[in-house]
Amino acid sequence: MNLDKWKSQIVRGTLEYCILLMLSRKTCYGYEVLRELGMYPMVASTESTVYPLLRRLQRDGFLQSVWQDSAEGLPPRKYYSLTPAGEEYVKCMSKEWDSLVEAVSCLRGE
Repeated sequence: MNLDKWKSQIVRGTLEYCILLMLSRKTCYGYEVLRELGMYPMVASTESTVYPLLRRLQRDGFLQSVWQDSAEGLPPRKYYSLTPAGEEYVKCMSKEWDSLVEAVSCLRGE
């Protein structure tokens, strides 16, 4: 039995939602997004997955970004936040997610 392929499909379908949820709570820079995702093994991702996704979400109008100097004297960081369109998008995604969870729970007999 190979669950890795199935898990990969689940993650691919939910990673965008997870990132938008994170950014709906606070503004984050890219590495911060990676670190927080890394706290949850099921959605932990690599730079080569997360950064292109952040760029696409920005290009699609769901995210905005701003460069800020680091307090520790490190190079500036690009901070991402939701646009009004992104806020609406994550609300719609949440409704769909809730419907999915309810359907799966019913199918499981819960």
